[in-house]
Amino acid sequence: MKNILSFVLLLFSIFSFSQTKILSWNLENFGKSKSSDELNFIANTILNYDIIAIQEVVAGYGGAQAIAELNKILNEKGSKWDYIVSNPTSGNSYKKERYAFIWKVKKIKLKGNPWLEKKYHLEIDREPFFATFEIDQKTITLVNFHAITKNKQPETEIKYFKFLPFEYPGLNLVFIGDFNCPQSHSVFNPLKKTGYTAILQNQKTSLKHKCKNNNCLSSEFDNIFYKTNSLDYKDSGIIPFYKTFNSLQEARKISDHIPIWFEFSLK
Repeated sequence: MKNILSFVLLLFSIFSFSQTKILSWNLENFGKSKSSDELNFIANTILNYDIIAIQEVVAGYGGAQAIAELNKILNEKGSKWDYIVSNPTSGNSYKKERYAFIWKVKKIKLKGNPWLEKKYHLEIDREPFFATFEIDQKTITLVNFHAITKNKQPETEIKYFKFLPFEYPGLNLVFIGDFNCPQSHSVFNPLKKTGYTAILQNQKTSLKHKCKNNNCLSSEFDNIFYKTNSLDYKDSGIIPFYKTFNSLQEARKISDHIPIWFEFSLK
């Protein structure tokens, strides 16, 4: 009986280890404006995931420091984490931001040096941030992105994404972040024709200023696009963190977006 139990536990640990859970979150104006309580709330929200992709990290003083503090808080909660913060993006100064990745070192390894995309930095205000991770001796490259706002036509930036798989043919690219554009938009069709699909369909991810008839979400902006022949989809969803607050005004101190997540295994 003891041997059977040990075998079952071993199978469970192998199965659970083979699954990877990525979370993406636009943490509005993430920097020194976030209090220690807010950072602790964020840490508790994300700690059950393996890789965290964060958008809208402040480019100036305070952004990278807030990521370092968040990583420190996560390390105090039982698992060992590491992180990387991008250089500021190259767009206009008021649009400049950083990206960040945080990951559990027991399961995930960073391979090589992450980089901001250079070829289309003139066409894309906040050029995406690439990082390659090793999982179960296989690799995946996450392309972390925050598009310009909807009224500035983010599709004029996203249209260049169709070229990126051909720019990096040896990499298993996964596009992740805040596109300020629904996955149903025709600008994503070229990616879809090459085998990419979105984890979320018809799922709003930005917060309204006020709930109306219990409807608190505004637009389909955040998503993850992966190639179906390289990843096995297990599950995906959102975290409606705002429900733990008494009002959307309180929740929006954390962010005006909710986190999205994707569970998968590499083929």
